[in-house]
Amino acid sequence: MTRNRIAALAFASAAIAVPAAAAPVIGGILGDHAVIQRGQPIVVEGTATPGETVAVALNGVARSSKTDREGQFRVTLPPMIAGGPYEIIVSAPSGGKMLRDILIGDVFLCSGQSNMEASVERMQESNEARYGPGDDQLRLVTIPHRVELKPLGTLADRPIWAPAGPQTSLPFSAACFYMTKALRKSAKVPIGAIHSSWGGSQIGAWMGDDAQRAAGRSSEADLLKLYDKDPAAANRMVAARWETWWRQKSGDAAGHEPWHDGAALAWKPVPKVAYYNAWGDPKLDQFLGMLWYRNQMTLTPAQARQTATILLGPVDDADQTWINGKAIGGSSNGEPRVYHVPAGTFVAGSNVVTVSVANAYATGGMPGPASAMKLIFADGSEVPLGDGWRYAIVDRKLGTTPRAPWDDITGAGTLYNGMIAPLGHSALAGVAWYQGESDTDIPGYADRLKAMMSEWRGQFGQPALPFAIASLSAYGKPATAPQESGWGYIRDAQRRVAEQDGHAAVAITVDLGDPKDIHPGEKHEVGQRLARAMQSLVYGDAISASGPRVTTAERSPDGTITLHFTDVAGALHTRSATMATGFELCAAAPGTCRYVTARAAGRDIVLTGETKPATRVRYAYADYPVVNVVDDTDLPIGPFEIAIP
Repeated sequence: MTRNRIAALAFASAAIAVPAAAAPVIGGILGDHAVIQRGQPIVVEGTATPGETVAVALNGVARSSKTDREGQFRVTLPPMIAGGPYEIIVSAPSGGKMLRDILIGDVFLCSGQSNMEASVERMQESNEARYGPGDDQLRLVTIPHRVELKPLGTLADRPIWAPAGPQTSLPFSAACFYMTKALRKSAKVPIGAIHSSWGGSQIGAWMGDDAQRAAGRSSEADLLKLYDKDPAAANRMVAARWETWWRQKSGDAAGHEPWHDGAALAWKPVPKVAYYNAWGDPKLDQFLGMLWYRNQMTLTPAQARQTATILLGPVDDADQTWINGKAIGGSSNGEPRVYHVPAGTFVAGSNVVTVSVANAYATGGMPGPASAMKLIFADGSEVPLGDGWRYAIVDRKLGTTPRAPWDDITGAGTLYNGMIAPLGHSALAGVAWYQGESDTDIPGYADRLKAMMSEWRGQFGQPALPFAIASLSAYGKPATAPQESGWGYIRDAQRRVAEQDGHAAVAITVDLGDPKDIHPGEKHEVGQRLARAMQSLVYGDAISASGPRVTTAERSPDGTITLHFTDVAGALHTRSATMATGFELCAAAPGTCRYVTARAAGRDIVLTGETKPATRVRYAYADYPVVNVVDDTDLPIGPFEIAIP
């Protein structure tokens, strides 16, 4: 038995006779088989009996502190070097607790939406993880989906850490797995990978109250607090905001919107209660946007006097629902819609329910089943709503509909509160962030990203905590003409935030996309590029974190414009052509960009043929740009927009 082990057991001996049920509860991300960040103060926190002293021992070092009036404790141990396995022993007069098989190394948090959540088993190159050897020094943990109105103090269940192997790696985040696997090889220390993601989520859901306010979203934060106290009042405010948004976008006058009888829309019978893509209407096969649904029901005078509950089944993606022109509710979560209908909403005779459904990806609509769609009155009587639906298509682009701050994946801090805040204050080596697809129509992404990064750094106590940001991959119809692109806007916002931050970098993925799949399968290379960014940011390796980056644009008297780049390995090259593709010259106004002839010249790109005055250059600024410039390491130039002096 080692001296450290003897010291730890002696330190905990007072707790041995105490019943296990009285033991303190350890919070944060710590659990059996966990990895703790080396070289940083080690925080162990949790709950115990108020006012008692809690002691923590690890690797022969012990510290203690008293719990506060709520029973919260936080004990900080000094930084330690990589090693293990060890035990963490927590003891108090009320009981004791031991965590086993603890390693000290580097810990990475991976978060974002579906491209981070996509598992190894669903992506290309999964056979190595499926059939290859495991790695006891690479530990994985996935945080369960959880939505909360307030920050959770601890996870509902203890985190389940496990060594990497076929059973644990295949369901894990592919981008996170391949990144941390690469870092295991280069860093040669134990690595812990924490995966906390949710497909389809907007960045606002990952921002706590401080970040909401820092990004100019105080109204969202205030609405979330109101909803916690008075849901009905908050719902009325959100509905009024939605209705104002519609009138501004559509030009409809008050009283002539689709939720009123006077709305002039081309209503058609719904062929069947199912996703609208299955109706056989060619306009709806690949439709993304908004559909209106409408149904009529006849009520007795007795029913009209009552309160009721309306059940619509699930809605894909977001709905806003009215009865007789009065807003009833709305959501964008994946749960079946169940809304309270207050007294005074109905009338005897004919009543109309109207539902707006906005879909941003894949299938959409109200899939039913029809039997689940009904009104249930306070007296228990029911009116079915499965038949008689009509629909109308909104064939113009309106942008992202307003969402309620309490929605799960589009809310204002709902995922931060449930999936980041409860991770506690343990130190990290870095954060990998892979998100943005759900924000492509929402202005202000750079402000939200900066605010989120600052808040997370505050939580983990590391003002310079590195962030590696996976930029959006290409998706959609390949561009054949310059376009205004929400995807291009997000990529450029990610680039600007990273460059201004000083402790962040972008892993370029625009060349790894799939025009028909928003979840491209080449996550192995995404992980490699994230690892490269971490090698530069975290470990100080003498490599470029992102590959070639534009620095300045220089105009010559003959109209030639030269783009200068840094972080180029060797020189820039064009694949499968002598010309470089994807470069645009633009005037100040939107819609003025045009493709321009470009060629690689060492570490520069030279643009020629300026026939109209240009004030800026854009590159790869499309949902799916076709690009062909790389350096000697095959890293591509990242998308950008830059001013021409």
